[in-house]
Amino acid sequence: MRLYSVIIPVYNRPAEIRELLESLTKQTYNHFEVLVVEDGSTSKCEDIVASFGDRLNVTYLYKTNSGQGFSRNYGYERAKGDYFVVFDSDCIIPPHYFEAVEKHLNATCLDAYGGPDKSHDSFTAIQKAISYSMTSLFTTGGIRGRKQHIGTFHPRSFNMGISREVFEKTKGYIIPFMGEDIEFSIRIVENGFKTGLIPDAYVYHKRRTSLGQFFRQLHFFGRARINVSRFYAGELKAVHFFPLLFLLGVISYFLLPLISLSLFKWGSLLFGIYFFLIFLDASVKNKSLKVGILSIAASFIQLSAYGLGFFTEGIRRFFRG
Repeated sequence: MRLYSVIIPVYNRPAEIRELLESLTKQTYNHFEVLVVEDGSTSKCEDIVASFGDRLNVTYLYKTNSGQGFSRNYGYERAKGDYFVVFDSDCIIPPHYFEAVEKHLNATCLDAYGGPDKSHDSFTAIQKAISYSMTSLFTTGGIRGRKQHIGTFHPRSFNMGISREVFEKTKGYIIPFMGEDIEFSIRIVENGFKTGLIPDAYVYHKRRTSLGQFFRQLHFFGRARINVSRFYAGELKAVHFFPLLFLLGVISYFLLPLISLSLFKWGSLLFGIYFFLIFLDASVKNKSLKVGILSIAASFIQLSAYGLGFFTEGIRRFFRG
């Protein structure tokens, strides 16, 4: 029976941490400790964490602000478990989570794992639309959470577990943010450790609560992909250019009337079919026409914001040499 150490970095999100800790009290496998790492927040969650002291083996740690990557390292260094599990503070963990991980690791040895993310019934329509766009194959988001994923599996830190040996050899994150989990995952693989997806180890990931926040987050993600290429140029794959191509396609579409009305009509048809398929798929999966409509906006924002961040950071890196 493994002891799991749950590491939760948090920055000015006290309301979120309550819901996450509440979900951890309902686990069917309870051989785990929880370390909440407050990363220099001004809105602290210390009292909230303390209120769970009679239901969880939980420790509150406060440190000066250094970014989420180094905050996870701070937790790793103080963890007692055989396996370290990281969650983002805006996640809700289903009751079977650790039972599913323990069962999978007993059957298949993994040095590091990741799990998918899903939408919870309590999410708002916007949150469900954002969750759809981040997990749909129509936006490339669904690639990382599939059983048959492309290439070597690279876990992401919103829902990720590593063995103690992995941390002791890699020393954790080497950059504080902007692609820190991508770089860490690549380095885990390059050190010869075995990684894999555990499909049943999913979390409900709230992400952002407005489309404006979502735009800023995805713009940052696009920049992060370029930032990681500083360390691993070969990890910049063709699929990472799709959002940029989408953005260029949108810009070209609005210029088409100046060139050819016929091409403009064909462009309208292609975009119309693409977004109708997103609407149809999202509506069926969420059983809501409202979520279907919002998923069109969320998917558009995801691709265009990521593409814009990818482009602007790429230009910066080019001129910096």
